[in-house]
Amino acid sequence: MKVVILCGGKGTRLAEETRITPKPLVKIGGIPIVSHIINQFLKFGHSEFILATGYKTENFSEYFSTANSARLLSDFRGQVPSITIYDTGLETLTGGRILRLRELLVSEDDFMLTYGDGLANIDISSLENFHRAHTSLATVTAVRPPARFGVIKIDDESKVDYFQEKNQTDSGWINGGFFVFNRKIFNYLVDDQTVLEDTPLRKMTSEGELMAFKHSDFWQCMDTLRDREFLEELWNSGEAPWK
Repeated sequence: MKVVILCGGKGTRLAEETRITPKPLVKIGGIPIVSHIINQFLKFGHSEFILATGYKTENFSEYFSTANSARLLSDFRGQVPSITIYDTGLETLTGGRILRLRELLVSEDDFMLTYGDGLANIDISSLENFHRAHTSLATVTAVRPPARFGVIKIDDESKVDYFQEKNQTDSGWINGGFFVFNRKIFNYLVDDQTVLEDTPLRKMTSEGELMAFKHSDFWQCMDTLRDREFLEELWNSGEAPWK
């Protein structure tokens, strides 16, 4: 099953890094975050990847060039995957990027897709088996968002009635990426300005075509410099859950 990684955004919330480097190529432990993501799929036997790029596509082409084979062997622990860099346009939105890949994907019944800025220790085989076991056309991985702030309740006299540091299970489920789609997904995509997370997923939900694979363990996106520093600390500690 082919794996699509959305890598086209400008990453404006991580502008300290992305003015020079597209966000999926920002490094954690000396390795681009997209290489960490690819390694997660490689571990479960997936070896064919399509990077849907847009912003600074040339950076991806240079980094994953066969001329850099020694570096790639290091990134991927000696197993260099098949990586296709496909420029899906600078201003194209998430659903539009998938639509532009149609000719690369329609020959297979299903494909996997995730974002190029999120790490998790998801069991990819279990996700795939879950998708194959139901009859709906799409599966989204549901995760618990890491809570950033504790909860304080204050009475009328400004006394604290309740104080608790939040943990990951205090919040509801959110979209964690790591999708599996049947090729019929293309029937829900209109043009470059289609936002996958808007009308397509809402319509599939209303039609009973979207199932959720629950992942209660580690998941972390890299939206901000603080997120990148947190992931870097995990890596340097030797306890990175996705390693």
